[in-house]
Amino acid sequence: MRSLPKRIERLGELAYNLWWTWRPDAQSLFQRIDPVLWESLEHNPVRFLRQAARKDLNAVAKDKRFLDLYDRVLDDLDRYVSPTGEEATWLQRNHPDFKGQIGYFSFEFGIHECLPLYAGGLGVLAGDHLKEASDLGLPLVGVGFMYLLGYFRQRVTEDGWQEADYDKLDFADLPVTAVNGPNGEPIVVALDLPNRSMRFRIWLAQVGRVPLYLLDADLPENRPQDRALTQRLYNPDPDTRIPQEVLLGIGGVRALRAMDVHPTVWHMNEGHPAFLTLERAREMIDQEGISFDDARQRVRASTVFTTHTPVPAGNDTFAQWQIDRQLWGFWDELGLSRDQFMDLAEQDGLYGMTVLALRMASKANGVSKLHGEVASDMWAWMFPKNPRPIDYITNGIHVPTWVSRRMKRLYDQYLGTGWMDRVMDHDLWKAVYDIPDSELWTVRKHYKRMLVSFMRDRARRKWVTHTQHPVQTIASGALVEPGALMIGFARRFPTYKRATMILRDIPRLVRLITDPARPVQILYAGKSHPNDEPGKRLIQDLYRVIKNADTAGRMVFIEDYDMNVARYLVHGVDVWMNTPRRPHEASGTSGMKAALNGALNFSILDGWWPEAWNGKNGWRIGTEQAYATNEEQDIADSRSLFDTLENEIIPLYYDIDEDLVPHRWLQWVKESIYTCAPEFSTMRMVSQYFEQMYRPVGEAARRAVA
Repeated sequence: MRSLPKRIERLGELAYNLWWTWRPDAQSLFQRIDPVLWESLEHNPVRFLRQAARKDLNAVAKDKRFLDLYDRVLDDLDRYVSPTGEEATWLQRNHPDFKGQIGYFSFEFGIHECLPLYAGGLGVLAGDHLKEASDLGLPLVGVGFMYLLGYFRQRVTEDGWQEADYDKLDFADLPVTAVNGPNGEPIVVALDLPNRSMRFRIWLAQVGRVPLYLLDADLPENRPQDRALTQRLYNPDPDTRIPQEVLLGIGGVRALRAMDVHPTVWHMNEGHPAFLTLERAREMIDQEGISFDDARQRVRASTVFTTHTPVPAGNDTFAQWQIDRQLWGFWDELGLSRDQFMDLAEQDGLYGMTVLALRMASKANGVSKLHGEVASDMWAWMFPKNPRPIDYITNGIHVPTWVSRRMKRLYDQYLGTGWMDRVMDHDLWKAVYDIPDSELWTVRKHYKRMLVSFMRDRARRKWVTHTQHPVQTIASGALVEPGALMIGFARRFPTYKRATMILRDIPRLVRLITDPARPVQILYAGKSHPNDEPGKRLIQDLYRVIKNADTAGRMVFIEDYDMNVARYLVHGVDVWMNTPRRPHEASGTSGMKAALNGALNFSILDGWWPEAWNGKNGWRIGTEQAYATNEEQDIADSRSLFDTLENEIIPLYYDIDEDLVPHRWLQWVKESIYTCAPEFSTMRMVSQYFEQMYRPVGEAARRAVA
């Protein structure tokens, strides 16, 4: 970090603690120095402080208003990092006797757009989990990857085909620091396996009170194929994917040991890190001379597992010969034969990472009530004596990260300034009914205008590059109007999400969206995995309709969906639409974010929505009926979508008084906030993880060692 004026030199310290990502006042410090530069650098404070003009830094170092804010923010950070007395954390107040540490392993972490180590909802959920663990004061550490190329940048051609660009990250420009040993040199960890030897280093991203350790194998002493392990997310080639999971699981354990970090509870977020269980068993066998069966029992006693999807593509399986190539002879270190080793994860003749995780964990959960039931049925063959082997903890969102500034001010005014500490209090949220419609609508209109401005600005910046056809400028939102009904659809584009369902009746769609008296605008965003050809074809099919002049610019595709785009969408749209093929959506959290900010959900009864929907806080698409074929389901759901949109949603939105305020619509908005905000937060979710999993498993782990 460059030298800063002494009076504001702690800005450098603030930049390296990602606490600022959920503190708007902290972000304002950087924005006030140079708002244009701040926006252009994707809100990255490290790059920003490196590039900010000295004259601007000197100016704010003498600005009393800036310095007052600076002092308040840094005082808040100090109290947050070292809470005392009345500022004691949730854990200190409620479980002062809890001992130990929680290791949380995930393939991806979505903390902020300036740290592109995430692909979608799984990563953002993991990031929110870490943030809430920090807020609650849980002794948790995260383990993941420091991807050299991050996730790809999406570019959509004039014909609608997704192309992927990868930017090589300069770690010196990111809010991460190298983990060094006592000698001041970076810690380099050896991963010596029977058939390979590699080295990796460790980076630290500090997330409030929680350290996130990121593994980096891009070292010159490694073979090219090993250096590639931490370059990109979700490489489908088994010769890369299996070593990645070996590195995360086995290497992650060794990284923590190298830093003298010893969790008592180990949490596998999806099956990707499941090899950590085998490495821990190997440690016990090597150090204590116990049998594999004894080691396995102790590992199980201290391990929990969260499964996030019933879709086969989300549950990694590999041919056994592919496992042989990467882990040949590892079973010898466990005192097992090859067949015994393979049996640990046997799934229809394949090696299943979810199977391994379930066999080696004492507690497992899905991420919604419905998903817990689906997952239990899906894996029931493994547990013939247990009808419900997989429990559920429904996902939530980190409220301080996702609530918009003006909605927060409105909540501050009517719920009280301490409402964020009482998010789970349902009685507290009754106060949303006291918010005057005019005030709530003023905030909603502001964020609709912000969203429109954001889309137009991006369209303009693309237009001046002379690389975009005029029709692409229209397709990116240049003609969107802030006063019209806005429907958002933003997520990954696998086929089961059915992003093109609305195209099943194009004449009816065009008639609805181009109605001059009651127009509708539909805003799409999302990426398909670069190797998912069917998913990319969905984007192309959608884009070809979007750019058709018949849609009058009322359908939009926003390129390069990331957490920044997501914020504008969940803050600004009126309706959040979700059309997965039931019951393939494990949870879904974007609708929760939209609800917190005053949007209404319009969704298939899948994932979290069956738990939230009550008939007056949003709309369902279809029913819970099972169909004989996918085509029958698609026909029924499409008909329901159009009927509900035309006969219920559009009339309700445009039912306005002489002051142009939609009072009936806002009653639904308040009902949505009241029913969703307290129930679908990470405060509820992470405290539930602690009560149901971390605390009992930690106690069981201590008993197993005693």
